[in-house]
Amino acid sequence: MSALAQPPVANLVQSVDWLAIAPPTLTAVVGLVVLVADLFVPEARKPLLGWVSVAGLAAAALLLLPLLGHDRSTFCLTGATRACSYTADRFTLVVQFLVLGGALLTALLSITTLKDGNRRYPQGEFWFLLLSSAAGAALLPASRDLATLIVALEVASLPAFALVGIRHGDKKSSEAALKFFLSSVTATAVSLMGVSFVYATTGSLYLTQVADRIQHVDGQLHTLAQTGVVLTLVGFAFKTAAVPFHFWVPDTYVGAPLPIAAYLSVVGKAVGFSGLILVTVVAFPSYADVWGPALAALAALTMTVGNVAALRQQATRAYSAVRLLAWSSVGQAGYLLVPIAAAGYTQDAQKAVGSTVAYALMYAAVNLGAFAVAAAVARTARLNRISDYRGLYARNPLTALLLAFFLLCLAGLPPGVIGLFAKVTVFSAAVDAGLGWLAVVMAVNVVIALYYYLQWAALLFRAPEGEPARHRLPAPLTAALALTGTLGVVLSGAPQLVLRFAGTGLF
Repeated sequence: MSALAQPPVANLVQSVDWLAIAPPTLTAVVGLVVLVADLFVPEARKPLLGWVSVAGLAAAALLLLPLLGHDRSTFCLTGATRACSYTADRFTLVVQFLVLGGALLTALLSITTLKDGNRRYPQGEFWFLLLSSAAGAALLPASRDLATLIVALEVASLPAFALVGIRHGDKKSSEAALKFFLSSVTATAVSLMGVSFVYATTGSLYLTQVADRIQHVDGQLHTLAQTGVVLTLVGFAFKTAAVPFHFWVPDTYVGAPLPIAAYLSVVGKAVGFSGLILVTVVAFPSYADVWGPALAALAALTMTVGNVAALRQQATRAYSAVRLLAWSSVGQAGYLLVPIAAAGYTQDAQKAVGSTVAYALMYAAVNLGAFAVAAAVARTARLNRISDYRGLYARNPLTALLLAFFLLCLAGLPPGVIGLFAKVTVFSAAVDAGLGWLAVVMAVNVVIALYYYLQWAALLFRAPEGEPARHRLPAPLTAALALTGTLGVVLSGAPQLVLRFAGTGLF
């Protein structure tokens, strides 16, 4: 048969919906612009690069608005089979809002940190790495095939390794970056092996096709498919800081610049949890009997280890405030895992996942606020001990009130109503799924967490040691505190908005 008589090959040229991919694309483009501009901007005007980065992140977040109200997909297969690599649905937009908003607040904190750093930070490289990581993090929730998912995960992670160790002449920072890098690379290698097993058994990388085909694999491939599911989840469990994949967290947070520790605690977790949701609920729903119990056990173990370790922090130990926030973030990761585990036991997985997204939005706002206060205190107390916060109310009443409010939100106590509301939704997800034992474990851990959150909050209002010295906060740091405080107060006044925003129309 001649070449002309052969049947036509399916058209593989895929159209691109530029509006759908605009938020992560603009973030990446601004990162490249900042990197090139750094070559020509004189040293005295380097702070302008930070403000360009802030403006770029704000513009990328605004580009989410035209996408509201309807789903858009791009990079789709042509022909009879309908599968896409990128989808901008409600779930995608909510997580992208969290990621870009978290990156924006991190950028505001970083402007002050770089200014105080006395040229210990290469500014052009810093902003390029932050924007590159944010672009990868914004891409991940829109990914609908395993290849794009892993690439987005690594684009979000690789610049973060460099950001942790970017401070010149700091041995602690370099060691933290090395530990973060080695453990993350190991987890990624395991995940890639899992993806290869899944591809071998299903013949596809698209999440929807995997979900259909993995139910009908040959009996002799069932064990291979099951192993692939478990290994694929390992990388995302690492990103969420779930126990036993949490060991990198305390040293990494202490060694990293404070804004980057805040970024990892919020945006890093958003990356891990959105990826975990996609591979469990979308790609592997038929294996809920595998990942449901596994995630339930991980949730119980994670919240217990995180809260007990936070409880043991000594107030006079160097960097104890950052260590407490690090261990607290591990405990909070356990709460976030509960609804995802519940999705494996219930028919209404969308509602359960909505509880995780709602809790993540609350956690992002108040945890970034707590790190912003920590950054403010670190300007005068370099060791950032919990004892350094004693009498903060006498030195800076507004900052102390904000930190107390953020801690009460994390504890789930009024007036931090948004924290209480978020915890109730997680409890409900566990109870509705029949996971009463997990709800009991969570209740015990909430009580444990109350002790160290309230102990820190009470310390803020004790009599200071010596004459309190007042310090004026820089404008970017003040803006970050104002944004997080306002968001926390508004959400506490109308907590139902969070669940309505995060829990409807997912997928």
